[in-house]
Amino acid sequence: MSAVQSISGKSQPAGTEVYDVVVVGAGFAGMYMLHKLRGQGLSVQVYEQGGDVGGTWYWNRYPGARCDVESMQYSYSFSDELQQEWNWSERYAPQPEILKYANHVADRFKLRSDIQLNTRVDRAAFHESSNTWSVTTSDGKTVMAKHVVLATGCLSNARVPDIKGLSDFKGKVYHTGNWPHERIDFTGLRVGIIGTGSSAIQSVPIIAEQASQLTVFQRTANFSVPARNAALTAEEREAFRAKYPEIRRFAREEARNGIYTEMPDKGALDEGDNERRAKYESRWSRGGLTFMMAYNNLALDKAANDTAADFVRDKIAEIVKDPQTAKLLQPDNHPIGSKRICVDTDYYATFNRPNVKLVDIRSSPIQEILPNAVRTADKDYEVDALVLATGFDAMTGSVAKIDIRGRNGQTLNQKWAEGPKTYLGLMSAGFPNLFIITGPGSPSVLSNMIVSIEQHVDWITDCIAHMRDRGLDTIEASKAAEDKWVAHVNEVAQGTLYPQANSWYMGANIPGKPQVFMPYIGGVGVYRQICSDVAAKGYEGFTMTAAEQPQRVAASS
Repeated sequence: MSAVQSISGKSQPAGTEVYDVVVVGAGFAGMYMLHKLRGQGLSVQVYEQGGDVGGTWYWNRYPGARCDVESMQYSYSFSDELQQEWNWSERYAPQPEILKYANHVADRFKLRSDIQLNTRVDRAAFHESSNTWSVTTSDGKTVMAKHVVLATGCLSNARVPDIKGLSDFKGKVYHTGNWPHERIDFTGLRVGIIGTGSSAIQSVPIIAEQASQLTVFQRTANFSVPARNAALTAEEREAFRAKYPEIRRFAREEARNGIYTEMPDKGALDEGDNERRAKYESRWSRGGLTFMMAYNNLALDKAANDTAADFVRDKIAEIVKDPQTAKLLQPDNHPIGSKRICVDTDYYATFNRPNVKLVDIRSSPIQEILPNAVRTADKDYEVDALVLATGFDAMTGSVAKIDIRGRNGQTLNQKWAEGPKTYLGLMSAGFPNLFIITGPGSPSVLSNMIVSIEQHVDWITDCIAHMRDRGLDTIEASKAAEDKWVAHVNEVAQGTLYPQANSWYMGANIPGKPQVFMPYIGGVGVYRQICSDVAAKGYEGFTMTAAEQPQRVAASS
């Protein structure tokens, strides 16, 4: 079947390439989506703005970049052969190894022939007369598709801060989210790093080993726990592989965050001080994100949360020798875990080095960048190179860069001007046949991303198969279902401590961005069941139309 024939028989302008599905992005979401759609015999074109596959892991090459989910779990589960044959070298995979894995997947499943690299999608417009999308790319070409899938990633749109004089800086400026592909050597240089989020916490210890002087400009201190990274032994890998069926089932169905770990059965205040401290010590020694899984109410109860926050603040005071620096590094304006907790290797200890200085830009803000210095309210700090660890326009930023127009020419940016509105994080009313992978309103960044990616891809491909089998032309979220879901996402969030932080979950790191809690915090397993129930009820809350027929054939809210 040709691509032109397979799109409901609608006529298109001569010479126009026509696909069943256009996928935007070739990271882990886009690659798996391509693999699944191909298996259904559909014609697919993937556009990727980067020079290779890998998405987030293609762009984020800063020193020390690695995943905060253990490598044996931060991997695809759709192919048992793949998960049995790939050998992860460390407990937490470094960026080059994750990128190597992404390339291995692209080659192993022969995906590259349908991926066009170095190509940005600029516009996508829905045509009501034909129920198709036109997609225009940065090379000036326009193609048609029945469905468009946004696999643009949640942390792929690097945010460059608007600081006076930045363009006049005479040295090199690097952004952690758009790092050069060649190795950068800071030996002998005075380096300034702006930001103390995850990318800074990972890169500061490594840059400090090279730089003659490293000045860290911190506005907000972040909680971080040790990774305790180590090489994986063959025995550890084999033991994990033997348990993969149960590990994957648990991550999908029972874990709140898509990570296999023991589930806590009591709250932090249900135990005495000594017992509780011993449990925190055990988790601290083990390392990793499961520190926040010590008790079942750390995200819900402020008094319980304070016990974990105080423990980490005490650890910082133990590690950092200078009391004033330790005090600055101790977070005091948000509950622990309400911003994504960071995982580090010797971050706090790095501030004991004589060549590392912490500057508090909350009390003395950056005024401007001079040609050879960073000027704060009370001092100039001379630097030869600048590292911007200033994060991303998360979750919606990469979507917002595309001019997406749905029914009646409405743009998605207009619709989302006061905050993103979706049904299940999968679709937005008024934009038929447009799917979003790990979009706002889904667990997304609160989870092991690959678990959430696979669930979304499976749901979307099942939905497209359902439509084809029944001769259905469009699917669209109903406004009523969307409103109800947005209200539910907000209601669940308000029952937790998360909205108490000015985090990128809330869009708080982007000036002018609406303050809305974007991910769904109800849990990966709960969310999966909701999505499965919606599909089982004939895609409840979605409206579908039959090919060539204007009347609605399935509708509910």
